[in-house]
Amino acid sequence: MNEDISSLVDKFHDFFSSAYVKKINEIVAHYPAKRSLLVDYSDLEKYDVDLADMLMESPDKSLEAAREALKMLNISVPGHGIFAPHVRFISIPNSNNLIENLGSKDLGEFISIRGVVNRRAEVMHKMEIIVYKCQVCDSIYKIPVERDFVPMRRCESCKKMALKQMDEDSKFVDLQKAEMQELLERVRGGTPAARLELWMEDDIVNTFVPGDNIEITGIVRLKPPVANKGKQEFVFGRYIDVNSVKNLRRDFDEIEVSKDDEKRIIDFSKNANLIKDISKLIAPTIYGYDEVKQALAIQIFGGTRGKMNKDLPIRDDIHILLIGDPGIAKTRLLKSVLEIAPKNIYVSGKSVSGVGLTVSVEKDELSGGGWTMKAGALVLASGGLAAIDEFDKIEEEDRASLHEVMESQTVSLAKAGLVATFRAKTAILAAANPKFGRFNKNKNIADQFDVPSTLLSRFDLIFPILDILDAEKDSKLAQYILDSHQNSLSPVSSAESVKDAMGKEFIRKYISYARRHIFPKLSSEAIAGLKEYYVNLRIRGKDTGTVPITPRYLEGLIRMSEANAKMRLSQVVEKSDADVAIFLMDYVMKHVLTDEKGLIDVSIMETGKTKSQLERGSVIFDIIRELSKKFDVAEEEEIFKEAKNYNVSEGEARRVIEELVRQGTIYKPGPERGYRPT
Repeated sequence: MNEDISSLVDKFHDFFSSAYVKKINEIVAHYPAKRSLLVDYSDLEKYDVDLADMLMESPDKSLEAAREALKMLNISVPGHGIFAPHVRFISIPNSNNLIENLGSKDLGEFISIRGVVNRRAEVMHKMEIIVYKCQVCDSIYKIPVERDFVPMRRCESCKKMALKQMDEDSKFVDLQKAEMQELLERVRGGTPAARLELWMEDDIVNTFVPGDNIEITGIVRLKPPVANKGKQEFVFGRYIDVNSVKNLRRDFDEIEVSKDDEKRIIDFSKNANLIKDISKLIAPTIYGYDEVKQALAIQIFGGTRGKMNKDLPIRDDIHILLIGDPGIAKTRLLKSVLEIAPKNIYVSGKSVSGVGLTVSVEKDELSGGGWTMKAGALVLASGGLAAIDEFDKIEEEDRASLHEVMESQTVSLAKAGLVATFRAKTAILAAANPKFGRFNKNKNIADQFDVPSTLLSRFDLIFPILDILDAEKDSKLAQYILDSHQNSLSPVSSAESVKDAMGKEFIRKYISYARRHIFPKLSSEAIAGLKEYYVNLRIRGKDTGTVPITPRYLEGLIRMSEANAKMRLSQVVEKSDADVAIFLMDYVMKHVLTDEKGLIDVSIMETGKTKSQLERGSVIFDIIRELSKKFDVAEEEEIFKEAKNYNVSEGEARRVIEELVRQGTIYKPGPERGYRPT
């Protein structure tokens, strides 16, 4: 034992013998499956302030002393020798350090810091005890590989340089490298998130995955410089030699809510105009769009978390899509939501790939050129909100990765021999422009956007943001904008006064508190209201031959009802909460999900066509198939004649035939001939 730490060893020995006997016995019972003793810093500080200070000032000496102290307990584990676990410290002070503020002054310091994991390398193996054998005299040497280890060159017995490194007899420990970045909500605007490399050993490898929010405790060390063409380099990188890892499983744990904050939050929740006031915080400088703003406020709170159906989690996050004409503030609406959402990320469909949204696998220096996983935007924002602008610009091959995220809220990866599943509990707020420049409310929504219907149907709410020529509205909008640019009071003042009274930090705390503590359940009155709405729409569809609503939309209604109750800090979903959800759903159905006859038909979203269009397509295809059986091909005149018997006009039949040809369902065997099924 090093003599300069003997006094430290004695102090740690006394601490373990008096304060941690029970915890040590628990580890002994499961050793070596469990081989780390977790020591709470506050326990050490209560026992001996000087010892706690020494840990922070001289971590290497203190950690060595703690390990030696455990060995001095002389606890023997049958089959495993002397009990010698790792000593890992948790809950040390200053866990709110920013990664970007770490500098040379912190080298060798014991720190605690929080961040989000963005990549993790595969496990490697580090030599812990190296074994040498002399090829002349057969002498054996077992040497611990410390940080300042120098390889042995000469045999101490025969003085010959005949030592052979015996890798098979040496002792190894698992080593894993990872990288974390600054928590998203702590990144200053306009700056990239600072990153920090992590090195873990033994039982703390594979304790987290990309996307996890973690708190690590460890020592800041220098990375060995890489020689450049044989030249000595004197520029060093840094990493954290990780002592302990705490996975911050619960979302929004990063936001602290004091007792005073809690009192203010509860008082504010009793405000009669609560929902309106919170909605006013979203884009107060944008005139109108009250329904959209209310829906966005609801989205931030989300539905009731933790619900399961046959061991499968039920999605509680609400997905919203804003569609419509360019230049009418869709992007501003997105960014305004991000200002108050406690955890968020913003990306543009023009500059992001599928793996950039989900998870990528790439070769990385962390593993010496091995394969590593890097979390994308939706994984990093797990537990919060992801705003995707220019949603329609995402490449077609990258859209497939979004289906699993939006429905199951997971990302499955199987690349480069790596198979894994990541959490992506992320609410998606997206904005898209029509492919022909302006939105045509007389055409199906699926025909106007470069977004497949299978993806559109994953959104709970789709709001059209339209530039409609209306003299009265245009006059009010113009006055609103002009007033906002004056120095005098304006219509914005009321909204801004609400924001000033609450403050962005307060509303973030309010949202965080609601999401952490409020888990509303449906009341019998709310269930009855939602059931009545659903059944009545289904009956109406039966009468009209449309599909006005499906169970997927009913689940969306439940999520929105729960979110509205959560906003009120209510543990019960009342009938009024269900009414808000029904109002928003009605608004969307009226503006987006109506067919050419003015009837509500969700088939527009599910398939890209109305039920009547699908039926006409089926009719025409059946006619072509039957005619081709009789006459080898189906001539157009015969098709039109048969179509009239099913109330399908010639013009409608022509459009269906063109669509069937584009789909490859039918074809023309010759330029002058009719059609055949493929």
